[in-house]
This record gives sequence, C-alpha cells and structure tokens, in this order.
Amino acid sequence: MTHESSSYCRRSLQVPRLALFLALFLNTFIRMSLIAAEPDVNGLMNDALLAKQQNDYTRALALASKAVEAAPTDAKVYFLRGELYGDTRQSAKSVADFDKVLKLQPLSTLAFQRRGVEHFKLGHIKESIADFDAYLKAVPSSEPHHWQRGIAYYYAERYDDGRRQFELHQTVNPNDVENAVWHFLCVARKDGIDKARAALIPIEGDRRVPMKEVYNVFAGKAKPEAVFQAVKNGNPPPPEFNQRMFYANLYLGLYYEALRDAGQARDYIAKAAEQAASGGYMGDVARVHAQLFRAGRKY
Repeated sequence: MTHESSSYCRRSLQVPRLALFLALFLNTFIRMSLIAAEPDVNGLMNDALLAKQQNDYTRALALASKAVEAAPTDAKVYFLRGELYGDTRQSAKSVADFDKVLKLQPLSTLAFQRRGVEHFKLGHIKESIADFDAYLKAVPSSEPHHWQRGIAYYYAERYDDGRRQFELHQTVNPNDVENAVWHFLCVARKDGIDKARAALIPIEGDRRVPMKEVYNVFAGKAKPEAVFQAVKNGNPPPPEFNQRMFYANLYLGLYYEALRDAGQARDYIAKAAEQAASGGYMGDVARVHAQLFRAGRKY
C-alpha cells in the first residue's frame, strides 16, 4: 500500500467518526433543550409555598396545579395542592387530592390525618374517624394528642370512645378548659348532667378569655351572663373581641345542647358559625355543628 492510499484510508475513517460525534452532540443538545423546557416541579412547589406565606392563595393554587400537570404521578404535588385546598375551605377538592396521594403512596400516614380533617369539615364524620384511626395506627405516639378524633367521636355519638380520648388527652394537655368541656359533653350525653358534673376534669391555668367563666358554667357555678361579661372586660380591640365572642357562643351552644335545650343550642351555634372565620379548627367544628342542625340533628 502506498503512502497516498494509506492517507486516503485514514481520511475515509475520519469522516464517519466526525459524523458520529456531531450526531451525539446534536442528540445531547436536543435532550438538554427538552429538559430545560420542562417545568421545574420543585421550583413550582417552592414558589407555591412562598405565595402561601404571602397569603396569595390564588397564585399558590395556580402554581401547585402547574406542578400537578408537570408531575401527575408524583404524590407530593397532590399533597401540597390538597393542603392549599384545605386552607381555602375547598374540602371536597382537598379530599380528592389526598385520595390521589394515598393511591400513589398507600403508606403516606400524614395524608390520612389531613384527609380526616377535610372529611370532618364536610360533615363526613365516619370517614373522618376512619382516617384518624389509620393515622394513629401508623403513629400511635400521637394518640394522646389527638383531640380532633375525640370531637369526631362526639358527633358520631360514640360517647364512651370520646370520653376515653379526652381523658387520654388530659395526660398531655392538663390545663385546657376545652378538653374538660368535651369530656363533660360525652359523659352528659351518655349518663346525664349530674354525672357529667361529678366527672368534670379539674382545670387550672387556662388564661384564655372567657374560658374560666365557660368552665364555671359547665360546673354549675356561674350563669351564662358571666361569660359575656368576661368577653367585654378590658374593652378588647375588635379582633380579640370577635374571637372571645366566638368561643362564648360556641361553648354556650354546646352547654345548652347538654341540657337538651335545642332552641338555645341552635341559636348560639348559629352565631358561632357566623363568626367562625376567626376560630381555626374550632371554627370548622361550629360550621359542622350548624350544618348538622340544618340537616335535622335533634336533642
């Protein structure tokens, strides 16, 4: 073979190698371009959380929905959107998203808790308890803290279970008038007012207004008027006044329910439900209770 023919062979071999290199480069460039064009799911989620911190729930939900579109098999995007729907009282949509979370990740224990809360808001009491039970089966150390299940037991008319739940909660939250009141309500529904007062859990140190007066009413040591007087004491600013009035109306409504005075119970609960925007989870309780009254709950 001559020198020229040898050089020609080398050149003929170099051409395919160059073409292969260019093809590989082009393929890599196209893949990187496609990746760059794909939505950044984590970025969308972080932006949604930032919007939530800024109380811009419209933007937060829009970003969360984009994350769902970008990653429809990723449980965490549904969890985030489910939380946002719950925060904005869109409980049916929230439940649907947590359904999806649990379909994708059946062992997602926190999703059971969150779905249970949203079921409760919808008045789905049995479904709420089932989800709380599933959560506590996976996280038994949380059982003493789970007062939400105790309230759900009350509405399910599982009064012995409610009583036990509130007695258990007392071991980790000993200075809460509300816990003593819900325990009282369960006992009263099962065994009557006298036994409920005899079993009333002693509470000291709850400084929230008007909880001391609420406790005294349930104990038979004060009249409902004392609760409203406490609400007015100190001339509180409107936000605090409204919060006090919410708790006054809620717990007096429950008190009259324990006395089986359906008329006054409905009136006070209805007022609490109207003020429930400032009531957090207990606001949801007031709304659910008012909803049950409208559906024909009788005492």
